[in-house]
Amino acid sequence: MAFVKMATYAAVVLAKGTARPVTGVLSLTAEERRKRLLPWQTSEGETVYLELPRGVVLQDEDVLHVPARDWVLTVAARPEPVLTVRASQPLLLLRAAYHLGNRHVPLQITPEWLRLAADGVLADLLREMGLTVTEEMACFYPEMGAYHHH
Repeated sequence: MAFVKMATYAAVVLAKGTARPVTGVLSLTAEERRKRLLPWQTSEGETVYLELPRGVVLQDEDVLHVPARDWVLTVAARPEPVLTVRASQPLLLLRAAYHLGNRHVPLQITPEWLRLAADGVLADLLREMGLTVTEEMACFYPEMGAYHHH
């Protein structure tokens, strides 16, 4: 089996509001937005890899510039299988956030609901705690954490 090396290009995140013609869109899940090396298919059908600086976590609507090819790409959050958790009482939702945090589960937090990546075991745990768990396809924006500086 022959090893085929894919082209890799350095990419930088541009400041919000940078007005440049967009070459393409990177549609990524929450987990993919945390990766340093991202595959992207050009309009010509070529698959290339975009290498981001260490520690970058992409957000929806971020803009990337790839100087070697003068590409400007917009990041779009891609819907993915998630669990949306609701509670009849705010304290139940707070308890769920505490237990999921103890398990280091990436979590999107709002006053009305929590969202996490689909996981059957966690869904069962949350239902046993008296919460309503809905499986759905949605964009997922987990909290960045205390030490994130993007």
